[in-house]
Amino acid sequence: MPYEFKFPDVGEGIAEGEIVKWLVKEGDKVKADQDIVQIETDKAVVDIPSPKAGVILKIHFKEGQTIKVGQTLITLGSKTEEVKTLTKPIAKSAKAEKKGGAVVGELEEATDEGLVFHTAPMRGEAQTQKAIASPAVRKLAADLKVDLSKVEGSGESGRILKKDLEKAGKTPEPVPQQKIKVQRKYDMYGYVERIPLKGIRKTIADNMIKSLSETAQVTSMDDIDVSKLWRIRNREKKVLDKQGVKLTFLPFIIKAVIAAIKEHPIINSSIEGDEIIIKKYYNIGIAVETELGLMVPVIKIADSKNMMQIAKEVKDLAEKAKSRRIDLMDLQGSSFTITNYGSIGGTYGTPIINPGEAAILGLGRIFDRVISVNGKLKNIKVLPVSLTFDHKILDGAEAGRFMQKMKMFLEDPDHLLLELK
Repeated sequence: MPYEFKFPDVGEGIAEGEIVKWLVKEGDKVKADQDIVQIETDKAVVDIPSPKAGVILKIHFKEGQTIKVGQTLITLGSKTEEVKTLTKPIAKSAKAEKKGGAVVGELEEATDEGLVFHTAPMRGEAQTQKAIASPAVRKLAADLKVDLSKVEGSGESGRILKKDLEKAGKTPEPVPQQKIKVQRKYDMYGYVERIPLKGIRKTIADNMIKSLSETAQVTSMDDIDVSKLWRIRNREKKVLDKQGVKLTFLPFIIKAVIAAIKEHPIINSSIEGDEIIIKKYYNIGIAVETELGLMVPVIKIADSKNMMQIAKEVKDLAEKAKSRRIDLMDLQGSSFTITNYGSIGGTYGTPIINPGEAAILGLGRIFDRVISVNGKLKNIKVLPVSLTFDHKILDGAEAGRFMQKMKMFLEDPDHLLLELK
């Protein structure tokens, strides 16, 4: 028996996805657990495997179409069933009607009444087989319950027309006009391009609106002297480059953030109803730019990992996110998020809190600044930072103390436990 494989629930409340690419075609033999299609959900692109071995008898959705959980993806069967499918008579029209327990097929509705078909009688119309009428007129007669054998046709060779049904005392109802949505390619100023808001981009939009509507967001900004950190990073970078590990400033910042959170745990929390939930784990989300928008992979239990481990994980997660091959579990469970808009040249910003968290840290581009120290000019490296926090959970004073503690760790990296081995 053919088996209809439906789009399964992949978790996290995902209700639909878009067909990105079919990895098989109709007639292909597949093995159990063989990937057959790539579907983009609002979280990531998921490879869907075949539930069992068989032959692809039918693919029900095309690439680019949206499929909902529970809808049939493919019909699987055996080679014998494939032959039967290919050799069976033409399938009845999708417009087939069930009448009196029997299925009555019909040809596509003709728009030209000049086409005449002598069709088999419908159930209940055994005497109408000699009537000459187009499929459109026959269908209308059936809908109006008109016996065509009692209608005199005014067309050529006695062909029955729609107006003949009117003379028979049955006036056909006007066909409802299809509502056509017109989207102009221009507005009053010039040409425009329309891009559907869907997939990951739509999820980002929905999450940002939800975040802004449910939290009281305030942003605090500061500058951090990272001159010492700059030298340490350049020194260790040469060592780790030989091991194939790219050391950026992010692992240092993650360590500093965790150290500061431990002294100000309210930063690592969320609000649920009338309760503030302080999290005793440190899962740091890292915003990554992709072609479809920002994704936030999560470094789990980041406090238990050393600099090298964090550097490797940041690199691996970023590559998976950009290639849209990241696992859904890698996008879940963050307790605090860091976004580095400085990588494209930004300085300060007002990042929006990731839903379910109390704060987000924005990193700007490190720049040079000349300052006066004891009457002498000195060049320093400055990291601009922006902390957006939920004023419902914490006040500006607590956010300021957190920033100062993080600043202390970054300005004097010796306070951090640098486990570079």
